[in-house]
Amino acid sequence: MNELRFDNIGERLYETRLENGLRLLVVPKPDFSQNFAMFAADYGGAMRRFRLDGRELDTPAGVAHFLEHKMFDMPEGNMLDRLSGMGMMPNAFTSYGMTAYHITGGEGFEEALRLLLSFVSTPYFTEESVAKEQGIIGQEIGMTNDDPVFAGYVGMMRCLFPEGHPMRDDICGSVESIARISAQTLYDCHRAFYAPSNMTLAVVGSVGPERAGALAREILPGELRPRPEPEYGPDGGARPVEAKNELRLDVSAPQFFIGAKLPFPEPGPEALRQRLITTLSLRALFGRGSKFYTGLYDEGLLRSDFSAQADYAAGVGFAYLSGETREPEKVFERLCEAVSAPALDGEYFERCRRAAYGARLRSLEDLMDYGYSLVCGAFGGYEPLRTFSLLPEIGAAECRDFIAEYLAPDRLAMALVSPV
Repeated sequence: MNELRFDNIGERLYETRLENGLRLLVVPKPDFSQNFAMFAADYGGAMRRFRLDGRELDTPAGVAHFLEHKMFDMPEGNMLDRLSGMGMMPNAFTSYGMTAYHITGGEGFEEALRLLLSFVSTPYFTEESVAKEQGIIGQEIGMTNDDPVFAGYVGMMRCLFPEGHPMRDDICGSVESIARISAQTLYDCHRAFYAPSNMTLAVVGSVGPERAGALAREILPGELRPRPEPEYGPDGGARPVEAKNELRLDVSAPQFFIGAKLPFPEPGPEALRQRLITTLSLRALFGRGSKFYTGLYDEGLLRSDFSAQADYAAGVGFAYLSGETREPEKVFERLCEAVSAPALDGEYFERCRRAAYGARLRSLEDLMDYGYSLVCGAFGGYEPLRTFSLLPEIGAAECRDFIAEYLAPDRLAMALVSPV
């Protein structure tokens, strides 16, 4: 195990890559009463086309999320129930670029970790159980389709990315797409993406690095399998494929989503810097204390639900602003003015940087945030704990340049959900 010391924040991280390719990350927290583990695959809703055993596979939208649901079903019962019965808090999620299974708990955690590694690495699917799950997830899809926030987000993604790009589709897929999923589809995707070489295990708590490594070697397959190479298709270039779209639902006021594509950072230390510049730029220009937000809030154009976020997955990045307003066109106009001549107040920028530093520091006390950041760093090729040395180096000029280049008016697209 390699020991990495971050003396500026008093943290130690142990990391290694096992013989089967698994990336293992352990942060000892012997004084904590709780422990956390996240076992994640570099596989999400956008990874649908790939090669396996010399075959080209093109799987339906929603397979990664469907597979996440089915992994908890084993011949001896449901593993969610079993982990909960052990006093653990288990859960899982699927994003565009990741599927993660995690547990939080105290006494008996090592046994629970053993169970987590066992069922996630053991596929068990039948056509009968797949058919049953199709009905359950179909109901879930039906409910989300009526959610205005979800509808606006999907509308924005369809403005940004061209026809055929997987980022246009809901992570859960559609009722039609999941109807094409079979048990064999799930076995194929598990074999391709749940190979240890394509996974990361992060442990924060009392289970030490040597013990965590011994458990992983004991339970997981020992062979080193090649990592799959997903194919996403062209992203359509820097500008959106459609400047605006509008959907009408039963809402009291319009919901807006304004997005822009960002370059995807190559895996490595610079990827962390780019992510930090993106986050700091959005906070400095659109944060709760910014002139943009306070001015539009005072005019009644924005509400407290306004947010500015960014994400990276499937070889692309994107930033977006969302909220509710009765005058979306005016908000868009003012946004274009703000990004055309980004004025970042020096004092407020420094407050934003300190706030970002403080938020990251507090997240070290949140075991799930901590473990999740370690997994994201492993898949992105960077060490998230280097955030604390990088943040002080990022200045307002660098963020102004970022805004002017990547959030320029001709790169923005707006999706609206308007009242019927």
